[in-house]
This record gives sequence, structure tokens and C-alpha cells, in this order.
Amino acid sequence: MSIGIGVIGTGWIGEEHVRRLTHTVAGSEVVAVSDIDRERAAQVAAISGARVIDSAEKLIDDPDVEAVVITSWGPVHAEQVLACVASGKPVFCEKPLTTEAADGLRILGAEQEIGRRLVQVGFMRRYDEGYRELKRLIDDGAIGTPLMAHCAHRNPTVPESYHSDMEAQDTAVHEIDTLRWLLGDEFASVQVLRPRSTSKRFEHLTDPQIMLFETVSGARVDVEVFVNCQYGYDIQCEVVGETGAARLPDPARVHVRGGGGNGHAVVQDFPSRFAAAFDVELQEWVDAVGAGAEPTGPTAWDGYAAAVVTDAAVKALHSGRTVPVELTERPSFYAPEGAVR
Repeated sequence: MSIGIGVIGTGWIGEEHVRRLTHTVAGSEVVAVSDIDRERAAQVAAISGARVIDSAEKLIDDPDVEAVVITSWGPVHAEQVLACVASGKPVFCEKPLTTEAADGLRILGAEQEIGRRLVQVGFMRRYDEGYRELKRLIDDGAIGTPLMAHCAHRNPTVPESYHSDMEAQDTAVHEIDTLRWLLGDEFASVQVLRPRSTSKRFEHLTDPQIMLFETVSGARVDVEVFVNCQYGYDIQCEVVGETGAARLPDPARVHVRGGGGNGHAVVQDFPSRFAAAFDVELQEWVDAVGAGAEPTGPTAWDGYAAAVVTDAAVKALHSGRTVPVELTERPSFYAPEGAVR
């Protein structure tokens, strides 16, 4: 029997998730969608034969909606997630869970009051097979205690609306969540360096940026964010331990020899790079919801922690200083099943 799912927000990622839940994920049926653009909502609803509901609040309260997927504008996520929790409905929220750390604390409190985890945050890299293999190796002690991690997040271009703070908030946030998960550690501080800016950027944008993190246990993480690299979508991660190093593999591509060269094509966008991860992510969430179990993916604590770290990174960018990451103490409610494990 399929779970009736309501989707709030029918932009690009919302449409993709409706397609995925309709044609790829087993055990789900999109029964309702909502968006401030009614015409757009109707177009996306037609993919699954869903009803269009004229507000997020009405969609959450609808009796046919058993679980909710939120893909709306980031600043409204917190209130929509809180409404889902108040209704007792499982909710999958695309990042960011919240744009304000204080709202993250409200969500943590609401979930604890209900007494069970209902919230999962859409950090899809944890579902990528390469990252999962890297996690298994680290957890199995294959490289010893992690000491350092080196990461790169490169996009070919970004639109003019993209601004410097987004390099932390929208881009490096994926590395922030992934490294917390891989290392089983929280970040304690962040510094942001400004290398020579590329001439390919819009004038208002500081690009590239290098973010230097220290974890509570003293490991060091550097993240290069370069969103106008021109050549493709390139994600790199290497973790160095006391007895070895483990590196995220590049996506499989056929090598071609010819024209005096030997090489392979570079992935050009994140949907191509992480398509399989999105599929696995939503399938595992639907399986948990269908079984009446708590979600097994990134928690509300992870969404809150990511917001606090990105806020610190933005402050570090503008101040030129090393900024502490000031998390509240993690509630036992989120351990040991919480994201950092």
C-alpha cells in the first residue's frame, strides 16, 4: 500500500521529487501539491495526478496527506516543518531546514515534545555510494583516527543572483554536513580565506573561497569552494588518518584516447552527479515512513547544526577572523541515532 505524500513547493527540485516519487520510488503516491504559483503547481500536479491545494497549511492538514515533502523557499521551511510536527506527520525537508538557528532550536523542542523523530533533512550526499564507502572505511578503522580532510566543491558557473554568503549557505553546506557525518564530530571554529578572485565571476561575488574548519576533537578540514570554475561540476573529498588516507572516487566515466589526448568527460551539474543518491534518499525515507518507523537520515539536529556552522562561516568571511561555532548541547533525544555517529 502506498503512502500518500503532499509536496510543498513546485520549483525545479519539487518537480524532480514529484517525478521521482511517482516513477522511481516504490510505496509512494503524490496526492497533493501546493505552491504560491498556482499555474506551476497545476503543471507539476499533472505528473502524478495529484490535487492542487491552495496553501501549505491546508496541504499539511489534509487527511489524504500522510507525509510531507518540503521543497519551498528556504525562509519558510521552519514554519512549515513545525506545522508538520504539530500534526504528527513525517516530513522530509530539503536543505536548509531553517535559515535561522533560533528556528532550528524551536524545531528541536517541538520534536522532543512529540516524543519521536518526524523530521528528515535533504542532505543527499549521505546516500551516494562513494561517500557511503568512505564512511564505512573510516568507521572500520581502515585509515586510523582521522586527522585532516581536504575537500573541493566546484561549479562551472552560477547565476547573477548568487552572492558571496551563498558559498557557505547553499554550496559548502553539503561539505559541512558530510564531514560532520564522516568524522563523527562537530565543528568548533571556522576561518574563511579569500584567494585571488577569478575574472569569470560577477563583480559582487567573492570567488573562490577557502574555508578552514577545526573540529571539537582537533581535526582540520579545508573546503575549497569555486563556483565559476568553468569546466564542470567537480566534487572532491579526501580524509587523511593516522595510518592511511581514503579518497572519494570520481564518477565512473569511459576514458577516450584520441586527438593527441587521453581523458574522460567531466560531469556538468549536480543532478547528474547525485541522481542515484536522490533516488536512494527518498526510497529509504518512504520505506521508514511506510513501516511506521522514525526516519533514519539526517535529523533536525543536523539541520540546526548546519545552520549554526554556515552562520559562523558567513561571519568569518566578512570579518576576516576565526569565528567559533556555538552549538547548544546536543539533546540525548538525537543520540545515538543522530547524524553525527
